[in-house]
Amino acid sequence: MDGNDTGRSGKCPVMHGAITETGSSVMDWWPKSLNLDILHQHDTKVNPLTGFNYRDEVQKLDFAALKRDLTALMTDSQDWWPADWGHYGGLFIRMTWHAAGTYRMADGRGGAGTGNHRFAPLNSWPDNANLDKARRLLWPIKRKYGNRLSWADLMALAGTIAYDSMGLKTFGFGFGREDIWAPEKDVWWGSEKEWLTDQRYPDKDDRTSLENPLSAVVMGLIYVNPQGVNGVPDPLKTAHDVRETFARMAMDDEETVALTAGGHTVGKAHGNNNAALIGPEPEGAGIEEGGLGWNVHATRSVGRDAITSGLEGAWTTHPTKWDGGYFHLLLNYDWELVKSPAGAFQWQPINIAPEDMPVDVEDPTIRRMPMMTDADMAMKMDPAYRTISERFARDQAAFSDAFARAWFKLTHRDMGPKVRYLGPWVPQEDLIWQDPVPTGSTAWNVDAVKAQIAASGLSVSDMVATAWDSARTFRGSDNRGGANGARIRLAPQKDWEGNEPARLARVLSVLDPIAKSAGASLADVIVLAGNVGVEHAAKAAGVDVTVPFHAGRGDANDAQTDADSFSVLEPLADGFRNWMKQDYAVSAEELLLDRAQLMGLTAPEMTCLIGGMRVIGTNHGGTKHGTDRKTGVVRWTATRADLVFGSNSILRAYAEVYAQDDNREKFVCDFVSAWVKVMEADRFDLRA
Repeated sequence: MDGNDTGRSGKCPVMHGAITETGSSVMDWWPKSLNLDILHQHDTKVNPLTGFNYRDEVQKLDFAALKRDLTALMTDSQDWWPADWGHYGGLFIRMTWHAAGTYRMADGRGGAGTGNHRFAPLNSWPDNANLDKARRLLWPIKRKYGNRLSWADLMALAGTIAYDSMGLKTFGFGFGREDIWAPEKDVWWGSEKEWLTDQRYPDKDDRTSLENPLSAVVMGLIYVNPQGVNGVPDPLKTAHDVRETFARMAMDDEETVALTAGGHTVGKAHGNNNAALIGPEPEGAGIEEGGLGWNVHATRSVGRDAITSGLEGAWTTHPTKWDGGYFHLLLNYDWELVKSPAGAFQWQPINIAPEDMPVDVEDPTIRRMPMMTDADMAMKMDPAYRTISERFARDQAAFSDAFARAWFKLTHRDMGPKVRYLGPWVPQEDLIWQDPVPTGSTAWNVDAVKAQIAASGLSVSDMVATAWDSARTFRGSDNRGGANGARIRLAPQKDWEGNEPARLARVLSVLDPIAKSAGASLADVIVLAGNVGVEHAAKAAGVDVTVPFHAGRGDANDAQTDADSFSVLEPLADGFRNWMKQDYAVSAEELLLDRAQLMGLTAPEMTCLIGGMRVIGTNHGGTKHGTDRKTGVVRWTATRADLVFGSNSILRAYAEVYAQDDNREKFVCDFVSAWVKVMEADRFDLRA
């Protein structure tokens, strides 16, 4: 049937789903209903590789051959999408940077660890214009190495190999990023409805008021506006945005200067054409575009005529070579504000020597004017940034080392501890941002320690709450936190309000001597005590159960703990323990979902954990919310985190399963399974 044939009636023969304008969903009709989608994302039904163990398969890669192929790609394949100066390095570095650069420390979400750059909205952000071409250029390599090389690893690796091919001694690379197969629903990118606008600064003049957990200044940009704050050039104001944004990525001033300079040592910006000619982004492009976007059909869109950001020019004299040219041009010339051919604000040097001008991307006999963005000028104008820039200008080796380390951090920060890194290029050095934990002993008598804990006088709620508080910091978004390391006994965690410092100190004073006498880590004993508490609570309910336990956790020390970066792991609310630090704009039940998702829990797991924790009596401060008081006038009290299990139709359906008379044992068994999942969420050493 012809695609233009309307048929015998004017009605579409296909039922319209939620992706069409005529479709509607539960959330459309009842927008205040609790949306559980973030707990259901990445279901096995959307995964074409169900049962496939990527961590096993990636280690079978021919790593040397992969590096050779990627290195060759940097200067091959010039026919379809010709590279500037015959080298794709700048394009692949930008792709890797923009994949990794979405990471934000506040909730650990974003980053290159899942291959999410393939999907909306990231694949169609204005700041990611033409990176669809970089991913398409990588397809022959992905096809060759197949399932043993994830898109996530390949996209992170491509930029690193690009730097290597241009002369940088890179710091290393770890494989192990497993692909997702659908857009992430749990990452909040902002409330704006239009690209390049912002509703994220409660106080527009206070750039530190940027709404958490966001780090980018506007919707659709990775970091800051390269033309200046709100598009108005002012390097000193831009410096404030740069510092705030990079701090939210866990980068200090030195790392910020190194990354800015190193990222702009190679490649160029593209704005030598009419921006009005650019076609729609991939998600908005027609089916005939084959999944590509930002195409210019009216004229050439490559080489010297390419347009991407609207800025035009290279930052350095030799844009395919790792060198100190960025600082040479930035610091040794005065700069003036101009506009690119596409109308974007940028800076150009005054009275530049011809030999300092880069050659044309297509014709080496032509010299072109270099440029700097407002963010680059911030490296010159901001006093702290300038001091670092001048030091790097004097010491190329120090700059190269600082950048290599910062680039490694940028591309690996969301992977978590080093035990998750795979492959032959993993650096031996332990880095504090990897949250190192020493290996713990397994040569101790678990049953004997369980008996000591049971006879210690600690209550069931004390044991369970302490183990929970130690483990609940884990977040799967960047694989940080968890019980391993026993950092609950160190600053800042020991003083967090949510951990009930006085009660915590009392419990640890009992468990610590037990751990020492047994030769066990305190981290192991804290978890084991929680297990003892669960077993006792189950027995009181008439069910005998043994909670699985695997020794081997270690105890981290203060020198292995970056206290400042751990502050973001502080729970501000924990529906499992029925606690909120204060009232927030977000409801208690939404905060509960967020924590459950970060911990990797499903909706049924969340439900049975809530039910079990209430029965055990682990409410923060011993409050009676969620339990039958039976005395006095008030029989029941509850918080929103309790009431939602009766009011939300989906959660009520799960709760009813566990409330049935014939599911008492199922409730206990499911609780134990979910409990162990939380306690061992950070035990990457146990995973095959």
